[in-house]
Amino acid sequence: MKVRFVLISALAFGVLPVGFSVSLAQTAGETPPGMLAAQIRMQGFACDKPLGASKDTKRSKPDHDVWVLRCGNATYRVSRFPDMAARVKALR
Repeated sequence: MKVRFVLISALAFGVLPVGFSVSLAQTAGETPPGMLAAQIRMQGFACDKPLGASKDTKRSKPDHDVWVLRCGNATYRVSRFPDMAARVKALR
């Protein structure tokens, strides 16, 4: 309970480090496929059922994660930059 209060307070005042957001989302029960699917849906792409996500380590760089997201209706390459919209490319 005490940890939750500290995390909520830190979020409210914007003092969490950038990389901490993934850890916070994972403690809330979210998974990488679910988070990526939600992000691309907000950008207008269809992902009816996220089936899995794998990080593309060859394309990823510091502060630039690249994921391959498999959905029930399509597969996407999702490039994520801090504080910017994701770059999404349909693969199939």
